[in-house]
Amino acid sequence: MPKTNKILVPEAGRTIDQLKADVMKAKGFKTDPSDPHKVKFEIARELGIPLSKVYNGNLTSEQAGKIGGPIGGNMVREMVKLAQEQLARNT
Repeated sequence: MPKTNKILVPEAGRTIDQLKADVMKAKGFKTDPSDPHKVKFEIARELGIPLSKVYNGNLTSEQAGKIGGPIGGNMVREMVKLAQEQLARNT
């Protein structure tokens, strides 16, 4: 099944990757700034979830959520915080 995720603003990709690396590093995870997507393997390893680099169709939605939740949740919290700070500066 082909991936359907499409980056709407491709130019933002590097900035989002940098945000992911910074946020996850601040949470105590080892991140490679050149490939911050690897942090999901560290999370999966800590949780004992068998995450593969090739195929993960055998994972339950609960397992996938336990891996992706901390990443996405922390990134969203950081983006909200940044937006609130920007709004406070502009008022």
